[in-house]
Amino acid sequence: MKAIENIINQFNTTSLKEMDNVKLLNRVDTKFICSIFKLKDVLNDLLKFYKVLEINDQRLMSYRTKYYDTFDFRMFLEHQNGKLNRYKVREREYINSDLNFLEVKFKNNKRRTLKSRIVKTESFNWFTNKEIDFLDYKSPFSSEELQIKLINTFQRITLCNQTERVTIDFKLKFEDGNGGIGTLPLLAIIEVKQDKYSINSDVIQVLRKHKVRSNSFSKYCIGTSMIYPHLKSNRFKSKILLINKLSA
Repeated sequence: MKAIENIINQFNTTSLKEMDNVKLLNRVDTKFICSIFKLKDVLNDLLKFYKVLEINDQRLMSYRTKYYDTFDFRMFLEHQNGKLNRYKVREREYINSDLNFLEVKFKNNKRRTLKSRIVKTESFNWFTNKEIDFLDYKSPFSSEELQIKLINTFQRITLCNQTERVTIDFKLKFEDGNGGIGTLPLLAIIEVKQDKYSINSDVIQVLRKHKVRSNSFSKYCIGTSMIYPHLKSNRFKSKILLINKLSA
């Protein structure tokens, strides 16, 4: 981990305000997974193309996410069953910047990701009237049927240029709030966020050079598969085998 910190300290920096020009709330996401050991080489090659987000002198950011689902895991099972036009509802805490949002992510049948969010001013395990209205408007799920099913923590490096963002997540930990815990300490998830997919992206070219291939990855679905083994999850078994191989 120290080697990764040494590399990101060599990047030029950007701020949250500067990154507002690349919000990409309606975007195409392309994900890649690799071992934490290969990440060092990837970052070295990205140095000249991207800036790194820095907040309060920190470049490694800590995140905490609460994922909501129905009592019978409807959102998880829709993903497991390959349904398009699917949703995720989550509360995400940006620990370093002291920000907290309630978010609805919608993946449509054209594989575009549309994210809507509002600031969450209270960190209670219930919804305010404003949040209830937001959920009713942005999702097909009522606040009464939603429960916290998974808590996820991780660290993130955020890179950007003028047209795209790149997030790199690692040190993943999953909890159900009742003692169930799963960890993926040696896995890195790289996500390229673009207005339109372009193979000419510098990061995609670097990843191809290092033989890191695109691979869908849902923190909620993988974490839920680990914590709730009784749920049907055959769609994710090959992914979990690959993760185990990369983490060996």
